[in-house]
Amino acid sequence: MNSISPNLNIMIKASEKASKILIKDFGEIEKLQVSKKGPSDFVTNSDLKTEKIIIEELKKAKPNYSILSEENGIEYNKDKNNTWIIDPIDGTINFLHGVPHFAISIALKSNNEIISGLVFDPIKNEMFFAEKNNGAFFNNQRIRVSKKTEINNCLFATGGKLDIEPQLLYRKSGCAALDLAYVASGRYDGYFQCDLNLWDIAAGILLVKEAGGVTNEFDLSSEKNIRIIASSSHINSKLLEKLSNF
Repeated sequence: MNSISPNLNIMIKASEKASKILIKDFGEIEKLQVSKKGPSDFVTNSDLKTEKIIIEELKKAKPNYSILSEENGIEYNKDKNNTWIIDPIDGTINFLHGVPHFAISIALKSNNEIISGLVFDPIKNEMFFAEKNNGAFFNNQRIRVSKKTEINNCLFATGGKLDIEPQLLYRKSGCAALDLAYVASGRYDGYFQCDLNLWDIAAGILLVKEAGGVTNEFDLSSEKNIRIIASSSHINSKLLEKLSNF
């Protein structure tokens, strides 16, 4: 494995520190304080505590970097060219129901491109990370997207509400960050979803690209209503065809 940058090292340490709270809270799920933001939008004390620890750790190392996070929104600091993008729990609804499928997602956006990203699943102790031009890794092993070429042999992931029923074999796991990490590691062959937030997918997109996959282009300055289609290059055109109305 190539050596990792100091910034990625900071991200890994912050996520590992914050994950201790999540693991503890996940074990005591019935005692959690939960408030509702919207119909399917919950925020827990765990989200807030986890986010706070991550931000504290990142700020200790890089006090001038700006921060975009799910619960806090955008915080512009002296350095506006470098922004941490944080989702403390992607998959909060899974977390709240005791389903062990959620992750911490942290990315670093520099001059309007994602240069470092990590997705950490604390319950399964699975860490996915990538850096621009340096490959994608799962628990320190290099990962690549799936090699399948027949779309009928493929398994895809999606989320949210589907207006059209794509003629594809797919799963809804409830965690966009892990869906993209699973595409990067070849567990899923592709992923498609609308109405995403930048913090859900910033790290995952880099993982897919650095693992040899492709995603559609979108504007990194938009924080919400993002549409993503990601897969290996072998099946991308076939997937786009199937999702022509998506």
